[in-house]
Amino acid sequence: MKLAATPIDGVAVVETARFMDHRGAFARLFCEDALAGLLGERRIVQINHSRTVQVGAVRGMHFQHAPHAEMKMVRCLKGRVFDVAVDLRAASATFLQWHAVELSEENARMLVIPEGCAHGFQVLEPDSELLYLHTAAYAPAAEGGVRHDDPELAITWPRAATDLSERDRRHPLIDKAFCGVEL
Repeated sequence: MKLAATPIDGVAVVETARFMDHRGAFARLFCEDALAGLLGERRIVQINHSRTVQVGAVRGMHFQHAPHAEMKMVRCLKGRVFDVAVDLRAASATFLQWHAVELSEENARMLVIPEGCAHGFQVLEPDSELLYLHTAAYAPAAEGGVRHDDPELAITWPRAATDLSERDRRHPLIDKAFCGVEL
């Protein structure tokens, strides 16, 4: 596993070697030792899986407030997605900036999204599946979100958003009173 930093502190792309032969393929999806520099004292406490059917569908932009803030590690197991992290940390030099990477079964990349950053993705191939590794359990009372189409963020999605949940449609727009997420 190779770690590649991004312009947003703590957001990283993990490049994974895939081994292929006539029988198929093998890849190590998680290695605590290889990711120790990113994980620090954190540990993975929850693993989730999502499947999104429709091309153009957007899920996000989600995060959890402290004390349930979480680091997420996201990997595409099937299909292809445009995966986005947005820095919402109040004191960050990259506050309200976003970084995106294409995740696919073929490229075997994983995006690491630290606490205080929102996460979302857009499906680029039908029936795309993601695996999420979390450092905190889901806490409904701590969930937060921002709109995928917020002009303040100006995320350049590769396609028009064709399918959003009602919850994601209701996320607030960022206004002048928004001073970020406190950790």
